[in-house]
Parts: sequence; structure tokens; C-alpha cells
Amino acid sequence: MTLIQTTPGLGSGEAARVVGGPPDPGPNGFDTLFRCHHDDVLRYFVRRLDIRADAADLVAETFLVAWRRMDAVPGKQPLPWLYGVARRVLANHRRGEVRRHGLADRLRDDLRTVPAEAEVALELRHASEVFRQLSDADRELLSLVVWEGLDTTQLAAAIGCTRSTAAVRLHRARRRLDRLMSHPYQPDGNRSVSGEQPAPARGETR
Repeated sequence: MTLIQTTPGLGSGEAARVVGGPPDPGPNGFDTLFRCHHDDVLRYFVRRLDIRADAADLVAETFLVAWRRMDAVPGKQPLPWLYGVARRVLANHRRGEVRRHGLADRLRDDLRTVPAEAEVALELRHASEVFRQLSDADRELLSLVVWEGLDTTQLAAAIGCTRSTAAVRLHRARRRLDRLMSHPYQPDGNRSVSGEQPAPARGETR
């Protein structure tokens, strides 16, 4: 399989160059991988991006890595491996952004477009605020399990560790989430029902 990469602004004789790569893997290789898992990888990015138009570019980068490394793609369960590549592609993308937004901002945007009863909306806002307080690592673990539906074995493949390590990290992330969710919540975010001041966010001082 040959990839043609265009270069804007060059003459007709230099407008494209051939990028070398692995040989065409045939119908059971890259073409099948792309056809079967393109939508899964696209959803992965759409759920995590503020600008959804960027998702198509990141999907292309992810599958370009897969095309170049077809010998490393697992034969039986390639999707967790693709999620692992997508995580690194997304990390590189975020490092290049001028602004960084938390997941809670995206969840609040979703709430503005979905009509809900006041009580349900309040609960969702509570969950959004709590989720934002978790570390990046905890949020990604929980998102891979809840959004992408990965089991522990697949999660381990996606984050690059053993199954037992993934299980421990997931357990700890869930405990931290449950502990934060158990705190009383007030919409103004200033005081809990008990009158106690909320704990400062990570890196803040009173």
C-alpha cells in the first residue's frame, strides 16, 4: 500500500511525494481494520474535543500510525490498541492547543442543549463538578470504561499496563469518585449543606 502526501505550494513536479510504509496487508489487514473501527475511534475523539471538526484529523493520524505499524496491531482485539494510539495522538493535540478546557465545560455545554427537570439537571451538574475535580488519569480511566465500554483486559491494553495494575487503578479512581460524590452539593458551589467550606482544588490554598 502506498501513501501519497501532498505538499501545498510546490510545482506540479513536486506537488506530491510517496511516503514509504509497510506493504499492502490485503483485505484482512489495514482495510479491514479501518472499516471495522473507524467509527469507534471517531467517537473516541468527538467525546473528548471542544472543536469536533478536529476529530477527523486525529482519526486520520491514529490510522496512519496503525498503517505504519501493522506488524504491532493485535490480531484478535485491535480496538484497545487503537485506543492506546488515540490517547497519545490526543495528548499531542492538546499540548499544541492554546487553551485547555476541562471535561466539565463540555458536559455543561451538553446540558444546555438537553431539556431536563431541575432536580436532574442539578444532579448532572454535581456529577460534572465532581468529575472535574478528579485527576486527568482518573477521568481517562473512567471514561474508557463508561464511554468506550472497555473491560479490564481491554483497559490494560489501552493504557499500556498489566491487567492487575489497570484493575487497581480503576478501583482507586472509582473510590475517589464515590468519595467526592458523597459530599453534599450546593449550586453556588460555596458551601455544603452542613455549612462546611468545600475542600480547595488541587494546587490551591485557602
